[in-house]
Amino acid sequence: MEIRYLRLIKAIVEEGSITRAIDKLHLSQSALSYQLKEAELQLGTPIFYRRNKKLILTPVGKKLYHTAIYVLKELDTTESEIKKLISGENGTIRISTECYTSYHWLPAVLKKFQGEFPNVEVEIVFEATHSPIEKLLDEELDLAITSNPEMKDKIAYTELFTDEMFAVVSPQHPWADMPYVETEDFRDVKLIIHSLPLETVSIFRNLLTPKGIEPKKLIILPLTEASIELVKANMGVIVLANWALEPYKDETIKAIKINKQGFFRQQYIARMEDREYPVYFDYFIKFLREEIQLSKADKDH
Repeated sequence: MEIRYLRLIKAIVEEGSITRAIDKLHLSQSALSYQLKEAELQLGTPIFYRRNKKLILTPVGKKLYHTAIYVLKELDTTESEIKKLISGENGTIRISTECYTSYHWLPAVLKKFQGEFPNVEVEIVFEATHSPIEKLLDEELDLAITSNPEMKDKIAYTELFTDEMFAVVSPQHPWADMPYVETEDFRDVKLIIHSLPLETVSIFRNLLTPKGIEPKKLIILPLTEASIELVKANMGVIVLANWALEPYKDETIKAIKINKQGFFRQQYIARMEDREYPVYFDYFIKFLREEIQLSKADKDH
């Protein structure tokens, strides 16, 4: 039994007349009559009784009608889901990063992603910035950008890029003319950081804390612009990634290499290891990596 015959039977019964069924199915009367005869020939028994120009379901017709209701509902649902897959699934991506300055990549990524997946909403969870992995584990996030890959038994990490971190000082600072500074040198400075806890701050997590080094003074200031102004006034030192420093580079500040070999930080995108993610998550990560690589290439040139 072909699907079109089920649609035909359902339309005739529910519309109550051949004329209205013709309008619903967009068929001519002769085409409808021909399809009905074809269906009855395939079955070898009538589907309708013809009485006084009315069509009344036979017992076989009643069985087919109930089958049509079930089958066509399932088929319509499947077709709808397939269309969503083709045009972009419905859903939400909740994302955060451990560093506010990382968000500068997202506008270009969102524009490209939403062009491909218009039915998927990307929600940036700013309140999870200082604890993205914790929020990921608590199922308050779907993705987290981090430089601290922990709990690898539960979380899968995909490399995004590596950035170099620099100490940013004023031209009047004692470090200004040095080719590089050593980790030990941070004991004698006023160090500006964006937030606490210290284990989320790269310079502490990777260099200072393992050596038991504490700066002379710690200044906590969430805004990069304000931090740069303090640096310009020679009131402190801040450590920034090369790409985060780029918009502020001029003669009023200097970027100093940290350690002779440099201080590098690997950024990852994290998601739960045992969770099944819809395919649009893979595309989002792909677009994010492409945008970051494009941004880095532009800066290199």
